Amino acid sequence: MDAERSGPPPRPTPAEVAAAQGRTIPDWVRPGLRVLFCGLNPGLYSGATGLHFARPGNRFWPALHLSGFTDRLLAPWERDVLLDLGLGITNLVERATAQASALTRDELAAGGQALEQLAVRTQPAWVAVLGITGYRAAFGEPRARIGPQQRLIGAARTWVLPNPSGLNAHFTLPRLAEEFARLRGEADPAR
Repeated sequence: MDAERSGPPPRPTPAEVAAAQGRTIPDWVRPGLRVLFCGLNPGLYSGATGLHFARPGNRFWPALHLSGFTDRLLAPWERDVLLDLGLGITNLVERATAQASALTRDELAAGGQALEQLAVRTQPAWVAVLGITGYRAAFGEPRARIGPQQRLIGAARTWVLPNPSGLNAHFTLPRLAEEFARLRGEADPAR
């Protein structure tokens, strides 16, 4: 995608956002990532732009920066910068929806299996699932909590982070960044 070189894509219209229902966004992965971040699924705004965590107000990019994973606040179109830092993005469920509550348990369980296969192929050191409810459903672990997990995904260690969506009122941006920083401390102990 040339968006990184040319700047942000045009802001989608409300009709374009509504029409993004069911669209998919390609994974941003390469072999040997330090951390593969796994969202639940793209929102409609992300589906319309083709960019992960693209909706203004989504706190993924600020939390990534405030936690120390990045030296500056990255924009959703800076895919190559993110990958060069050893960080990637995928989703448990590929299809864009207005809210994650539209996802079925079967979709999430299938997404857990697909994430396992992706981790086997790309061998990240860590997989960080963004959303405790989605993680519980995808991996059949109803008592899982935010933080490190016993489960390996492929050979990767697993961490569950809070969902960075602005709809997640349980976590303010500072608290979200603290949780990201806990993972960064494990994934980047020398930083």
